[in-house]
Amino acid sequence: MKSIKAAGSNELHIIQDLAHKTWPDAYGDILSPEQLKYMLDKMYSITSLQYQATELKHNFILVIDKNIPVGFASFSPKEKDSSVFRLHKIYVLPQQQGNGTGKFLLESVINSVRHLGATSLELNVNRYNKARSFYLKHGFKITGEEDIDIGNNYFMNDYVMEFAIK
Repeated sequence: MKSIKAAGSNELHIIQDLAHKTWPDAYGDILSPEQLKYMLDKMYSITSLQYQATELKHNFILVIDKNIPVGFASFSPKEKDSSVFRLHKIYVLPQQQGNGTGKFLLESVINSVRHLGATSLELNVNRYNKARSFYLKHGFKITGEEDIDIGNNYFMNDYVMEFAIK
């Protein structure tokens, strides 16, 4: 049975471990090995995750299946006191994909932000990531495109997507 658990500072190493297990599957056909390593090091070091949690006020959650963490997400208001929220991260282990875990995690995020007064949930997804179809299937709409310079001559080439909270 799947459950959701808030991830505190003691669980950031679990988030880091899950990222290292999910990213090669999610981005291995899109990014070079060098860019993949650069992005993981930049976004998923414990220092970076602590900064995201404490300074940027990202809420991290884990999805647990049979007492094992199998995925995670993070979200926050887009701006202070905003009714627009951002889904910063959502990943599930490759062996968990296709069995409802991603949907369960996404619905948990939507329910959480709804209770916090959200009117919409935005996210960025790589334009070539197969997850784009997952979001479209679950009611997200493409609202724009962004090319974000992340340093080291690397760019994130993303769609911006939005889900209306009702």
